[in-house]
Amino acid sequence: SIVRDFITGWKDFQREGAPELYPQQLADEMEEINYYIFKAINNGVYRCGFAGSQEAYESAYEFMWEALDWVEERLGKQRYMVGEHITETDIRLFVTLIRFDPVYYSHFKCSRHKLAEMPNIRGYLQELFQIPGFGDTTDFTEIKQHYFMVHTEINPTKIVPVGPDMSWLMEAHDRDRFGGQPFADGTTLPGAVPAGEEVKNPEDFQLPLFER
Repeated sequence: SIVRDFITGWKDFQREGAPELYPQQLADEMEEINYYIFKAINNGVYRCGFAGSQEAYESAYEFMWEALDWVEERLGKQRYMVGEHITETDIRLFVTLIRFDPVYYSHFKCSRHKLAEMPNIRGYLQELFQIPGFGDTTDFTEIKQHYFMVHTEINPTKIVPVGPDMSWLMEAHDRDRFGGQPFADGTTLPGAVPAGEEVKNPEDFQLPLFER
């Protein structure tokens, strides 16, 4: 994957103090969990959204929610998916979880619960979103416009929902109750976020997409 390529194949171009996202001592566990996350969650939401029959949809839905329940339980026991710091596994999971409430919940009919209603996943997403490199690279307007306007076989009107309110991502969390920390000692965070790419104020997440 492109994530793995950047982690392992581009080390000569990484800044000094870049985080170790694929520690070799955790590689076997990460590979097992990465595969499950991809099959049941990353790809699972698409299997729900593009199912060609009720039976296929319900099968995919059950498989996906079984996996999300497993993630919720696991995150109730530890801060991150694998080990004591953020790894590639968390990045692979984040990209789907952050799109879940704005898109997959309604657009792909994954609507058992919003992730904001699942306390451990909620806190996990809050922590990641507030770390440089996560929230500041997430554009909810772009995410929603892409899915709701491009998938015309699912949403022929191309109407893009204004909600949901995602300001909860900027609220305080208590993930540090498990110990550990986002990155190992000696890791340096990215430099200043370029102007215009800062995490927006919470109230800005609910703005209409188009002028009235």
